[in-house]
Amino acid sequence: MLNYWDQLHHVLTFRFPCYNARSRRSWDKKMKATFDILAFDADDTLWHNESRYQQAKDEFVRLLSAYKPAEHVANFLDEVELANLSLYGYGMKSFTLSMIEAALSLSEGKISATEINSILDLTRRILTAEVELFPSVAETIAALAEQYQLMLITKGDASEQEQKINRSGIGHYFHAIEIVHDKTVHTYQRILAKYHLRPHGFVMVGNSLRSDILPVVQLGGIAIYIPHELTWAHEMDHQGHLTDGMYYQLDQFDQLPHFLSQLQESMTFTQPPTSPH
Repeated sequence: MLNYWDQLHHVLTFRFPCYNARSRRSWDKKMKATFDILAFDADDTLWHNESRYQQAKDEFVRLLSAYKPAEHVANFLDEVELANLSLYGYGMKSFTLSMIEAALSLSEGKISATEINSILDLTRRILTAEVELFPSVAETIAALAEQYQLMLITKGDASEQEQKINRSGIGHYFHAIEIVHDKTVHTYQRILAKYHLRPHGFVMVGNSLRSDILPVVQLGGIAIYIPHELTWAHEMDHQGHLTDGMYYQLDQFDQLPHFLSQLQESMTFTQPPTSPH
């Protein structure tokens, strides 16, 4: 039995004699190019990140437990970090400023220079640590790069993110890399305009409902959610309406190639192929 596309080509050939094998090859090529670009989040989508922050937080809590109960230290650090996001942005450097601010407040100014230096040493270790890719990411990205144009969209400190990208070993697969202050509808609109991309041809893959999924859904793009167990709670707290059916969800990164292939086949085309003259 002919599949849907073969049946459609058969009808076009019967109805329009000028529609020939060359026309079919041309349209087949357009079919394969349904997605303008395949974009990825970086932290906790391609490589481990939140686990590093959790490590830093645990060490900070141990350090400040001499001044306040551990649970109070942890909760206060969370409050300070969230309050500082609009000022410092995302990244380990901004997190360090929040740790120092929290330490000064929790210790009522009594924290020593040695203890402050311990916080800075912790930051240095994390900033210089090896980038640890999630299983199958390297092979999957390499395979996808042979079929699609890839883009990386990550938020945080530019120099910090650039270093991670360079150390990841997969940076060369991306056609474009965007390091942004935050991920909002406006951010994605700017990126789409910059690269002349259509919203319905834009695919975003990420682990954050707040940053990778909701804005893309609101924009009219295709969002693929791959949850990670250590995703920062802030990234799960989205102010918007998201329900099943508005985005896709996968359990593992290596499911992407097959899923994208199926998604392409299921997409309908609003414009028929142009009859050759």
